[in-house]
Amino acid sequence: MGHREDLLAGAVRCLQEKGYARTTARDIVAASGTNLASIGYHYGSTQALLNAAVFKTMEDFGAEIGQVMGADAGLAGPVPERFERFWAHVIDSVRANPGVWAATFDVFGVAQRDPQVRAAVAQGLEDGRALWASALSGLDVHGDDDGVARAVGSLHQALFSGILIQWLIDPDRAPCAADIAAALQAIAQQLGADQGEEAGRSRPAREIGAPQP
Repeated sequence: MGHREDLLAGAVRCLQEKGYARTTARDIVAASGTNLASIGYHYGSTQALLNAAVFKTMEDFGAEIGQVMGADAGLAGPVPERFERFWAHVIDSVRANPGVWAATFDVFGVAQRDPQVRAAVAQGLEDGRALWASALSGLDVHGDDDGVARAVGSLHQALFSGILIQWLIDPDRAPCAADIAAALQAIAQQLGADQGEEAGRSRPAREIGAPQP
């Protein structure tokens, strides 16, 4: 690799190990085996290099997601089994590559201050909604007129982020794949029962077996 590639790889490593705010130009130089002048020559500034590292981290995150989605987590089989397979792959990936996953949260912080990064993260979230809706629920965000598919994708996105935080911060008490699948099934059953009770209350008396006059 040349100095430009070495700098980017070093910046990504620093981002994963130290975070965006705590990484200095000297940290990147030490991690990349280059020199301070190389940063200005190839990227213009340390911030520009760190932003490039943010985008590279997002690419790595996307690659991890792609591997997880492609690892026998498709639409075959009952829904609880599909969710359990998917989450088993996600959790295995978090355990194997915690730095890659943790760096995504630094990306969110940077996005609040940098419009270019914000736009890239926003598009990544939208792509994620479409991916979750399609891969986990068989729904097409782009062909959905009433917004249900996007809402489903958004819910999966929120669930994904929340579970990821638990595994990164408190892995000893974070839910396993079977826990997540069982919880989703319990919620679905509760919603179904509530809907059934509501439908029963709204039916006329003659439809629920009440004595007829």
